[in-house]
Amino acid sequence: MTFHLGSQQLLTLHTAVVLLSLVTYAGISLARRQRRHPSAAIGWVLLLALAPYVGLPLFLMFGSRKTARARRQPRVAMHDIIRTMQGPGGRMRALALGLGLPPAVRCDDPVIHQDGAAALQRLKAVLLSARRTLDVSTFLLGRDALGAEMVALLAQRAREGVRVRFMIDGIGRYLGGIPDLRPLRAAGIEVALFVRPWSSPLRGRVNLRNHRKMAIADGDWLWTGGRNLAAEYFTGGDAAPWTDLTFDLRGPVAVQAREQFERDWAVALKTAPPTTPALTPAPVEATDAPLAQLLPSGPDQADDTLYELLMDACFNAGDRIIAITPYFVPDPALLMALGLAARRGVTVDLLLPRRSNHRLADLARPPAVRDLLECGARVWLVPGMVHAKLFVVDETVALCGSLNLDSRSLFLNYEMMVAFYDAAVIARFTAWADGVRAGAKLLQPRQVSALREVGEGLLRWLTFQL
Repeated sequence: MTFHLGSQQLLTLHTAVVLLSLVTYAGISLARRQRRHPSAAIGWVLLLALAPYVGLPLFLMFGSRKTARARRQPRVAMHDIIRTMQGPGGRMRALALGLGLPPAVRCDDPVIHQDGAAALQRLKAVLLSARRTLDVSTFLLGRDALGAEMVALLAQRAREGVRVRFMIDGIGRYLGGIPDLRPLRAAGIEVALFVRPWSSPLRGRVNLRNHRKMAIADGDWLWTGGRNLAAEYFTGGDAAPWTDLTFDLRGPVAVQAREQFERDWAVALKTAPPTTPALTPAPVEATDAPLAQLLPSGPDQADDTLYELLMDACFNAGDRIIAITPYFVPDPALLMALGLAARRGVTVDLLLPRRSNHRLADLARPPAVRDLLECGARVWLVPGMVHAKLFVVDETVALCGSLNLDSRSLFLNYEMMVAFYDAAVIARFTAWADGVRAGAKLLQPRQVSALREVGEGLLRWLTFQL
């Protein structure tokens, strides 16, 4: 028996598929409270309406943006604590606490790594210092001499009786040349891939990447920042090393980072996350030790924490903003906040690589750069690749870590920054940034064609997804 569908029946079936796709999108977005960037929301709706047979599978695989639900617990006591916050960075500390992030704590003076050689020396010191545990998280591991050296060192520590856990992003692993992880496992190291490719497509989390970088010895000594474990971030190998920024410190911030690692480890192994006690921050002690605060951001946070903190910092800057990032494709609101700061007389210095390692991001950034220039900001192009992530506001706060100023990093990735509120520490980060700026070229504004602007707009949407 043969069945034939007429054109009217096919049209009805297609309409049903379109409606099913849109209802699925709306239902999942509401159930999971997915607050999407407007351009991403429009893009998904258009794709589902015009090409539902392609759009629906892609949405189910890549459509989720948050894994944490909005908090509903009352915060009466929290508001009482926030109102009493005074001193350095009180506004950002209060907002971070209100967003559910760890409280600011006193810690040892951070060691800022001036270049890749210094960063590698300090990383080895952290790894060799461990007596009980080593927890290492990286986005990628290079299949090169530096990667092999790290694998050998971690294996050595494991054979010496240290419990070593190594976590690498499930997609980032393929970006470093697909390193061989078997020597790590053979040495007794616990290895976890964070969100394995295609392991959970129906949960929509394939597109969520762990971009956090950290090495923690005995839960007390933290090495972190922008560097992955590959040659270009340290020694450069056959080419010049990238300009990047990491630091290390001891104390309570390292303890907070270890707790964050435990939660990420649970996600990677698909086990129950460790219980987190309610936030009841004690008053900050009046000592000379620097004040710092761990600031995680990503799908595991109900809010877009770092994005909201940067927005608030821009609106309240009074003298100067320094931003260093390899990729600059921010959303319109953050771009407006930076532009308004420049218009009211704040010196806004944005440092970018003249050409980054991602050509698509370079092609998408000119509209945002032009908007900033029109507002009076200064944009500096640094020769060579800059991979550092730094955001300094006045003498109030310096944020350093893994966050790029692009929509993927702000809204999709698991990221981590550390905020420093000590004037002397902020001055050292500022001096490091000014040293990078000394070798950069000031960009001058210029006009472009309307056709190019349309093409750049399409690239901005694409880069958000990639």
